[in-house]
Amino acid sequence: MTKKLTRMATKWQKIADNIGKNRITSVRTNKKVATANHSNKSSVVYKGCFVVYTMDNRRFVIPLTFLSNSIFKELLKMSEEEFGLPSDGPITLPCDSVVMNYVVSLVKRGLAKDLEKAVLNSLTTYHCSKDT
Repeated sequence: MTKKLTRMATKWQKIADNIGKNRITSVRTNKKVATANHSNKSSVVYKGCFVVYTMDNRRFVIPLTFLSNSIFKELLKMSEEEFGLPSDGPITLPCDSVVMNYVVSLVKRGLAKDLEKAVLNSLTTYHCSKDT
Protein backbone atom coordinates (compact mmCIF):
# COMPACT_ATOMS: atom_id res chain seq x y z
CA MET A 1 0.00 0.00 0.00
CA THR A 2 2.84 2.40 0.87
CA LYS A 3 4.59 1.68 -2.43
CA LYS A 4 1.41 2.42 -4.36
CA LEU A 5 0.90 5.73 -2.52
CA THR A 6 4.54 6.66 -3.13
CA ARG A 7 4.17 5.92 -6.86
CA MET A 8 0.97 7.96 -7.02
CA ALA A 9 2.56 10.87 -5.15
CA THR A 10 5.54 10.76 -7.51
CA LYS A 11 3.25 10.81 -10.57
CA TRP A 12 1.27 13.75 -9.23
CA GLN A 13 4.45 15.58 -8.26
CA LYS A 14 5.74 15.21 -11.85
CA ILE A 15 2.44 16.55 -13.14
CA ALA A 16 2.57 19.44 -10.66
CA ASP A 17 6.18 20.20 -11.65
CA ASN A 18 5.21 20.36 -15.32
CA ILE A 19 2.19 22.50 -14.55
CA GLY A 20 4.23 24.89 -12.43
CA LYS A 21 6.31 26.16 -15.35
CA ASN A 22 5.56 29.75 -16.42
CA ARG A 23 2.27 28.99 -18.15
CA ILE A 24 0.59 26.22 -20.04
CA THR A 25 -1.64 26.68 -23.03
CA SER A 26 -4.10 23.98 -23.91
CA VAL A 27 -6.67 23.84 -26.66
CA ARG A 28 -9.93 22.08 -25.87
CA THR A 29 -12.04 20.68 -28.69
CA ASN A 30 -14.88 19.21 -26.67
CA LYS A 31 -17.83 21.56 -27.23
CA LYS A 32 -19.27 20.96 -23.76
CA VAL A 33 -15.98 21.95 -22.13
CA ALA A 34 -15.57 24.88 -24.50
CA THR A 35 -19.03 26.08 -23.49
CA ALA A 36 -18.12 25.77 -19.83
CA ASN A 37 -15.01 27.84 -20.59
CA HIS A 38 -17.10 30.34 -22.57
CA SER A 39 -14.52 30.01 -25.35
CA ASN A 40 -13.10 27.35 -27.60
CA LYS A 41 -9.77 29.16 -27.86
CA SER A 42 -6.71 28.33 -25.81
CA SER A 43 -6.81 28.80 -22.07
CA VAL A 44 -3.78 30.03 -20.19
CA VAL A 45 -2.86 28.75 -16.76
CA TYR A 46 -0.28 30.78 -14.92
CA LYS A 47 2.58 29.58 -12.77
CA GLY A 48 1.44 28.26 -9.43
CA CYS A 49 -1.89 26.88 -10.66
CA PHE A 50 -3.30 23.80 -12.36
CA VAL A 51 -6.59 23.06 -14.11
CA VAL A 52 -9.09 20.33 -13.34
CA TYR A 53 -12.51 19.60 -14.77
CA THR A 54 -15.53 18.24 -12.97
CA MET A 55 -17.95 15.57 -14.18
CA ASP A 56 -20.26 18.30 -15.51
CA ASN A 57 -17.36 19.69 -17.61
CA ARG A 58 -16.74 22.82 -15.53
CA ARG A 59 -13.17 24.12 -15.48
CA PHE A 60 -11.44 25.06 -12.22
CA VAL A 61 -8.07 26.77 -11.89
CA ILE A 62 -6.60 25.59 -8.60
CA PRO A 63 -3.49 26.88 -6.76
CA LEU A 64 -0.72 24.28 -6.48
CA THR A 65 -0.73 24.84 -2.72
CA PHE A 66 -4.06 22.98 -2.61
CA LEU A 67 -2.19 19.77 -3.55
CA SER A 68 -1.07 19.50 0.07
CA ASN A 69 -4.70 19.38 1.27
CA SER A 70 -5.99 15.89 2.04
CA ILE A 71 -9.35 16.56 0.34
CA PHE A 72 -7.63 17.39 -2.95
CA LYS A 73 -5.30 14.43 -2.53
CA GLU A 74 -8.34 12.17 -2.15
CA LEU A 75 -10.12 13.73 -5.14
CA LEU A 76 -7.01 13.18 -7.29
CA LYS A 77 -6.69 9.61 -6.04
CA MET A 78 -10.36 8.96 -6.84
CA SER A 79 -9.84 10.51 -10.27
CA GLU A 80 -6.89 8.23 -10.97
CA GLU A 81 -8.88 5.17 -9.86
CA GLU A 82 -11.88 6.09 -11.99
CA PHE A 83 -10.28 7.58 -15.11
CA GLY A 84 -6.56 6.75 -14.92
CA LEU A 85 -3.81 9.33 -15.32
CA PRO A 86 -4.33 11.50 -18.40
CA SER A 87 -1.35 11.50 -20.72
CA ASP A 88 -2.58 14.19 -23.07
CA GLY A 89 -5.81 15.49 -21.66
CA PRO A 90 -7.30 17.24 -18.67
CA ILE A 91 -7.62 15.87 -15.17
CA THR A 92 -11.28 15.15 -14.47
CA LEU A 93 -12.39 14.90 -10.87
CA PRO A 94 -15.24 12.52 -9.97
CA CYS A 95 -17.52 15.23 -8.59
CA ASP A 96 -19.74 17.96 -9.98
CA SER A 97 -19.12 21.70 -9.94
CA VAL A 98 -21.35 22.25 -6.89
CA VAL A 99 -19.19 19.93 -4.79
CA MET A 100 -16.01 21.42 -6.24
CA ASN A 101 -17.11 25.00 -5.46
CA TYR A 102 -17.84 23.91 -1.89
CA VAL A 103 -14.47 22.15 -1.48
CA VAL A 104 -12.56 25.12 -2.95
CA SER A 105 -14.34 27.57 -0.64
CA LEU A 106 -13.60 25.39 2.40
CA VAL A 107 -9.93 25.01 1.55
CA LYS A 108 -9.53 28.74 0.81
CA ARG A 109 -10.96 29.59 4.24
CA GLY A 110 -8.86 26.96 5.97
CA LEU A 111 -10.94 24.25 7.52
CA ALA A 112 -10.58 22.54 10.87
CA LYS A 113 -9.28 18.95 10.89
CA ASP A 114 -12.61 17.53 12.06
CA LEU A 115 -14.46 19.25 9.21
CA GLU A 116 -11.79 18.08 6.78
CA LYS A 117 -12.30 14.49 7.98
CA ALA A 118 -16.08 14.85 7.61
CA VAL A 119 -15.73 16.15 4.04
CA LEU A 120 -13.31 13.34 3.19
CA ASN A 121 -15.71 10.80 4.65
CA SER A 122 -18.65 12.19 2.69
CA LEU A 123 -16.62 12.24 -0.55
CA THR A 124 -15.54 8.63 -0.22
CA THR A 125 -19.01 7.52 0.90
CA TYR A 126 -20.66 9.37 -2.00
CA HIS A 127 -18.13 7.93 -4.45
CA CYS A 128 -18.55 4.38 -3.13
CA SER A 129 -22.35 4.59 -3.13
CA LYS A 130 -22.24 5.90 -6.71
CA ASP A 131 -20.23 2.84 -7.78
CA THR A 132 -22.78 0.36 -6.44
